[in-house]
Amino acid sequence: MRALVTGGSSGIGLAFARTLAEHGADLVLVARDPAKLNTVSEQLRAGYAIDVEIMTADLARADDVAQVAARLKTDDKPVDLLVNDAGVGLHASLLDDETTEQETAMAIMVTAVLKLSAAAAKAMLRRGSGHILNVASASAWIYTGNYSAIKRWVISYTQALALELEGSGVTATAVCPGWVKTPFHERSGVDRPHVPGFFWVSADVVASEGLAAALAGKAVCVPSAKWALAIFVAQHGPSGISRVVSRMLTKSRHRDPARGGDNGDASLL
Repeated sequence: MRALVTGGSSGIGLAFARTLAEHGADLVLVARDPAKLNTVSEQLRAGYAIDVEIMTADLARADDVAQVAARLKTDDKPVDLLVNDAGVGLHASLLDDETTEQETAMAIMVTAVLKLSAAAAKAMLRRGSGHILNVASASAWIYTGNYSAIKRWVISYTQALALELEGSGVTATAVCPGWVKTPFHERSGVDRPHVPGFFWVSADVVASEGLAAALAGKAVCVPSAKWALAIFVAQHGPSGISRVVSRMLTKSRHRDPARGGDNGDASLL
C-alpha cells in the first residue's frame, strides 16, 4: 500500500503517517515546510524501513494543488489511500470586512479537498480499489464561525462521494475528531481550550481509529467513545444543545490587541 498524506509533517497528519508506516505502507508526504518534511521522512525511513516521498506544496495555491493532484492520478507508484489532513485554524468573525483569512481556509480545507479527492477517486476507480480519508471535525455539529461550516461541508461532501463510489471497491471516509493534542492551536496563534483533560484525544487514537474506519469502508468516523457519545447527543438530543454550546464557545473568543490573537479560544479541531 502507498498513502499520500497532506499536512503530513506534524499533528494528526504525522500521526496518520506513523500509523500507516506501522502497517508497512509506503508514504507520500505533502506539507509546506521542506525542512520539516525532510526530517520526518528520514525518521520514518529509518524507523520503519519504508519508502517515503516528499512534496513541498501550499494547498492554498491552485498550482500546488494541481501538482499534488497529478501525483494522485499517475499509475507510477500509485497511491492507494489519500489522507486529506492539511488545515488551518480559522478564528475570524463572520462580520469582518477583510475575508482573506476565510478565503485561504476555504482554499485549503474545501477546494483542495474537492480537487484532490476527485483526482484520487478517478485513479482508484480505474484500478478498482482505494480509500479516501478526509479529516473533518466534531465542530461540524456546532456553529462556531466559518470553521464549523467548512467542516460540515467536508462531512457532507465525503458522504456524497461515498455514495457515488458505492460498490466500486473505492471508499470515502470523513474522520471527525474533537479536541486533539497537537501543535494546531499554537500554529494558529491561540491558546488551547481550557477544558478538562478527559475531553482531549491523542492524535494517534484519531489516526488509528480513522484508518480502521477507512479500511472498513465507513463513511463517517468519530474517534473515541466519549466523542462518539457527544456527537450522538448533538444529533439526537434537544436541538438547543448545539446552539447553547456554540454560543458559549463563540463568546469565549475575544480579541486581545496585546497578543495579536484570540484569547481563550475554545473551538474544536
